Amino acid sequence: MTPTPQLWAGALSQLLILEETGCPHSARHAMYLLARLSESDELDEEVRALCERASQRLELRLS
Repeated sequence: MTPTPQLWAGALSQLLILEETGCPHSARHAMYLLARLSESDELDEEVRALCERASQRLELRLS
C-alpha cells in the first residue's frame, strides 16, 4: 500500500480532533489510519515504528 497524502492528512486530522475535543471516535479513526500507515513497506522502518507506537497508545487510551 502506498501511503497517500490523503491518508496522512486523515490521520493527522483525526489526531487534532481528538486533542481538541477528546472524541473517542476520532481516536479510533486515528488508531486505524496509523495502523495502516505502519504496515506500508514504502515507509522507512523508523516512520512505520512511530505510526505503530502512536496507534498502540491510542488503543491504550481507549481501553
